[in-house]
Amino acid sequence: MKTITNGKIILPDVQGNFFIDDKAAVTFDEKIISVGNVTDAGEIIDAEKNFVAPGFINIHIHGCNGFDAMDEDIAALDGMKNFLPSTGVTSFLPTTMTMSVDRIKHALKNIRAKSTASNGAKILGAHLEGPFISEKFNGAQDKKFIRRADFSTFAEFADVIKIVTIAPEELPNFDFIDACRAENIIVSIGHSAATYEETLQAIQHGANHVTHLFNAQSGLHHRKPGIVGAALTSNIFVELIADNVHVHPAAQKIVAKTKSRDKIILITDSVRACGIGDGEFEFGGQKIFVNGNLATLEDGTIVGSVAKMIDVVKNFSRNAEWTVPEVVELVTKNPARELKIFDKIGSIEVGKAADFVIFDENFNVKRTIINGVDFSC
Repeated sequence: MKTITNGKIILPDVQGNFFIDDKAAVTFDEKIISVGNVTDAGEIIDAEKNFVAPGFINIHIHGCNGFDAMDEDIAALDGMKNFLPSTGVTSFLPTTMTMSVDRIKHALKNIRAKSTASNGAKILGAHLEGPFISEKFNGAQDKKFIRRADFSTFAEFADVIKIVTIAPEELPNFDFIDACRAENIIVSIGHSAATYEETLQAIQHGANHVTHLFNAQSGLHHRKPGIVGAALTSNIFVELIADNVHVHPAAQKIVAKTKSRDKIILITDSVRACGIGDGEFEFGGQKIFVNGNLATLEDGTIVGSVAKMIDVVKNFSRNAEWTVPEVVELVTKNPARELKIFDKIGSIEVGKAADFVIFDENFNVKRTIINGVDFSC
């Protein structure tokens, strides 16, 4: 048994809104035993007046530290799992790319096999980003592997897939969305040229999420509101890459002022270069080039980010002018609620997994704890 003391503990109030309690202590083993006064404390962890938050959840991440979810070697997932605690992430959805069906199935098999592994950050399932997308907004996805949405293609992995990104305007009907929802798979609109009206129609039929808002989708225009307009005016979840490259700080602030706080989820969408630095890398079978915070294809197309989760938390807090507890909700409570696992993770409450991240006022991760196991950073 261990107890965290002397920290700015981020807890939910009676309405569920996060706030800071700098007097509370948290006692835990694999799960949280108590929140409040120190009693039979066991080993003491001094948080040194730093923030103590629930462990971060990243629902859209391709890779980091030289590894990618699409790598054929299953050890790549271990590489991701072992690196992510240093970024504050305790749970994640490895995210696939638009490649051959066989290659995607191999990745899903690896993800399924590693979802029960106890080392490092926990795998919650997979985010299937492609191949059911639009050629008009393929972004860094390889057009030659794009195909018409057919649930039977990956039906054998319904237990693994938690989110699937689609272009709704490419659907012949809404049977695909219906089949996904029957299996509790979240249907996300992204890499899509859908109009405002087509987006609303998909939402009415069960799509309730937008993949990396603003990026690789029809934008907001005063006569053509597009996916962005529909996302900002409807009660669905939106992902946001708050790396200050994919989305301008002012656009992040617009989202903060437009969307309900409980419907925004921060993601990294990071590639294998995350945590390494500048250079030439591979992404979905294509060369990418990283210079600072920018990762591009050879033709200059922006690909996924190189940001760490703690970076996007810092950026959004400053850009939106939100408090740290408010922003922490976007990487803990919100994704856990959408994935329907908020009874297990996503907040510091008795009975939930002992997943914590301790970070300072400059957003430097000091310590991450997963199921009670300490990953000092």
